[in-house]
Amino acid sequence: MTAGAASRAVPRVAGIGVSTPPSIDQQELFDSWFEPRWAPDRVGRYLWRRAEVDSRHCVVDPRSEDISHWSTADRMRRYVDEAMPLGKAAIGAALEQSGVAPAAITSFTVVSCTGYATPGIDVLLASSLGLQPRTRRTVLGHMGCHAALPGLAVAADSVTAHGGTSLVLCLELCSLHEQPPDADPQQAVVHALFSDAAGAMVVRDDGPGLEVVEISSTTDWASRDAMTWTVTDFGFRMTLSPDVPRLLAVQVREQVDGLLARHGLQRGDVAHWAVHPGGPRILDVCADELALDDAAMAPSRDTLREHGNCSSATIVLVLDRLLRDDPPPAGAPVVAMAFGPGLTLETALLKA
Repeated sequence: MTAGAASRAVPRVAGIGVSTPPSIDQQELFDSWFEPRWAPDRVGRYLWRRAEVDSRHCVVDPRSEDISHWSTADRMRRYVDEAMPLGKAAIGAALEQSGVAPAAITSFTVVSCTGYATPGIDVLLASSLGLQPRTRRTVLGHMGCHAALPGLAVAADSVTAHGGTSLVLCLELCSLHEQPPDADPQQAVVHALFSDAAGAMVVRDDGPGLEVVEISSTTDWASRDAMTWTVTDFGFRMTLSPDVPRLLAVQVREQVDGLLARHGLQRGDVAHWAVHPGGPRILDVCADELALDDAAMAPSRDTLREHGNCSSATIVLVLDRLLRDDPPPAGAPVVAMAFGPGLTLETALLKA
């Protein structure tokens, strides 16, 4: 081993913090808001039940505030107002867990596909939290549900290349993109699944935490239209093909096994799995293709049931739950997986 290799920084997730807006009971939301507008038939009721979500967290409660015909400009103004307190709370929790002071942050990455502003919340949060003016800032926008892992890769690469301490914030306010009612069943699925949350991760090169061993990505160019997130005059509109689980099934086993094999590991060596709960069928596909039992999938299914799909922030919620409920022993491998437009599958090998 060369001297340079011996001194190479090893990035670790040293702290995780999450924050959510108020919770909404899924059945109450269906009865009072969704059914009269979106689901006057058996198909709509079936799709809502199939989401397997019991509660979600939303900055906009449609029962008291109908924003379905708001302009995109109005939604973006609301995004900044709502994002700031949620982002500060998640970052504060991650910093406290890691024992890192805001002034020690040298790199700050913000991940979001649900809102934009310039100066953005990266600038506003950095200023209000007391980050140094020389802190490097990166914004990953409009990547979708898998973007937490590219965000983590940016943070890990910064620590490896420059040392210091990196901060990642994934903040998604999907409830700001309620669409005008129509008969599209895909929109019924979207409205039944998506929710709001913020998740932050502190990455540094010393102390305890989850070592970032490798983050890999594959994109099925031919399936790029299976999942879209389009800017319209009435916010952002998602399309979600029912073929997505089948298309992911083609990729997931090969990519996960390849990632593990590069590090001399097999699926049986993995202590914990953090699978992005894009929906119940996606979780079923991952369980089937990777031969994962109910215990392995529990953190992801519990997160879906209690939070819904919070886009990029969801995998941070899963990791937070996993580490709180059943911390892996030292040296144990952990695999995180997330899926998004492209059609993209991101996988991360972490080690306690």
